[in-house]
Amino acid sequence: MPKLDRSPMPVTAEYDTPMPMRDGTVLRGSVHRRASGGPFPTLLARSPYGEGPFRAIPVTAALEAGFAVVLQHCRGRGSSDGEFRPWLDEGDDGYDTIAWITGQPWSDGEVVMTGMSYLAGCALQAAATRPPGLKAVYAAMTPHDFHDGLKYHGGALALGSALNWGAMQAALGLMHAAEAGEDVGAAFGELLPAMTGQAAAVRTLPLDAVRGIPWWHDWISHPERDAFWQDLGETLRHDRIEAPVMHVAGWFDLFLAGTLENHRRLGGPLVIGPWSHLTSASSGTGRLDFGFAASAQAIQLEQRQLAFLRGRDTGPAVKIFVMGDDVWRDEESWPPARAVDTRYHLHADGLLSPEPPASAEPRVFTFDPRDPVPTTGGPTLLADPTNVGPQDQRDVELRADVLCYTTGVLGSAVEVTGPVSVTLRAETSAAATDWTAKLVNVHPDGRAMSVIDGIVRTATPSGTYVIDLVATSQVFKAGHRIRVEISSSNFPRFDRNPGNGRPAALATEPELVVQNQRVFPDSYITLPVVPR
Repeated sequence: MPKLDRSPMPVTAEYDTPMPMRDGTVLRGSVHRRASGGPFPTLLARSPYGEGPFRAIPVTAALEAGFAVVLQHCRGRGSSDGEFRPWLDEGDDGYDTIAWITGQPWSDGEVVMTGMSYLAGCALQAAATRPPGLKAVYAAMTPHDFHDGLKYHGGALALGSALNWGAMQAALGLMHAAEAGEDVGAAFGELLPAMTGQAAAVRTLPLDAVRGIPWWHDWISHPERDAFWQDLGETLRHDRIEAPVMHVAGWFDLFLAGTLENHRRLGGPLVIGPWSHLTSASSGTGRLDFGFAASAQAIQLEQRQLAFLRGRDTGPAVKIFVMGDDVWRDEESWPPARAVDTRYHLHADGLLSPEPPASAEPRVFTFDPRDPVPTTGGPTLLADPTNVGPQDQRDVELRADVLCYTTGVLGSAVEVTGPVSVTLRAETSAAATDWTAKLVNVHPDGRAMSVIDGIVRTATPSGTYVIDLVATSQVFKAGHRIRVEISSSNFPRFDRNPGNGRPAALATEPELVVQNQRVFPDSYITLPVVPR
């Protein structure tokens, strides 16, 4: 039998270690390091979620790689003092925490940061303050802006994820206050509908009537990127980030656009897997299994993360998972320079084809915001964790308010890798409306599996609109068909457009307007086709 020649690694761990911030607030966290040796470089992660996400930090592997590890609770969370204000304090608190670390006798003066989602945002915000000693950042699945791509997409409120995340954070805040001895019974009662009954809560009209989430009014009452969002944006100045950054994204992650934009602005290695926000450890997402090779473990992502943070990464500049072929592929850059932007036109008879349409007749449908198209998969973070990723769209496509455009059966494979968008010439009978688009892979057995989707909110009754579907790497195999769905809602992934031209957050039930829609055949989807 093989035997491993390993020696024990004595470790010291200190919990609830106080770390004072510049305003006197005491944040706390745990410090892990080898019991002997040093000084050490330090791996820092900061979280607003309590203890849970820290279990995903590779503490043991980091200790073996020579790091000390600091896991700190954001202010107002876990065992830290203060009030949690989403995104507002993370830059300064990160700077002060790094200063505290580099002042410890066990520190060699060098710090790296890691994290996913909000934790990655904490790392990038800290990097934007240029703290002395910060050497590198690993940022997975995180937005590039707090308005665009986080709370709003194409001008529409990301209702489901905003409500789900806001209710969770509000509950964490109340539990924190209760631990401090405050009476939070009434506040919990106010929050309960949003926390446990989200299927009903997303239908609340006006949206401002949702209760219990401290920041809800601010989020929904600023649909434009105004001073409110610009002030928050000053905490994530990409032009101030000097530390190298490694980026990790998922094709079905709601922050795919943000991660790609972070990579575009900051450079550094990029890895994109067939993952949603919570599935990088598995081989499947939604209703598809991409095989064991699709998981982060299969490509030893954790080991590469630590190698990057130690300045020893020798991996490819870009590594993507090509769905359909279900293989990983190394690229020199993102997007691949060899991809050819190819227009597939939306014909009046429902055909999707590279050939221009012969008819100018529009297709029509009626959208009633009282009965929106239900969200079925996609890059979601909803209360229902199963409603994510590739899902069969056949039930959705039976609706009269969903237009389908489909190619013939493909005689050979078509690879689509890169940014995808739909250019839609359309008009509505209402003062304003939304236009949604979805790219679908139709299998030989009839399954219509979603690939990517997007939305644009309009302020005019007619025009030409660009719907950003972000990006994908999808091979449509021979025998399959490519489909585009067009509609005016995707609920509750996005809020409903009332059609009256006023802010959607103010709409009441009687104000909802039935919208008669027309889609013209000089519309098209732009697919980046990679020669094969």
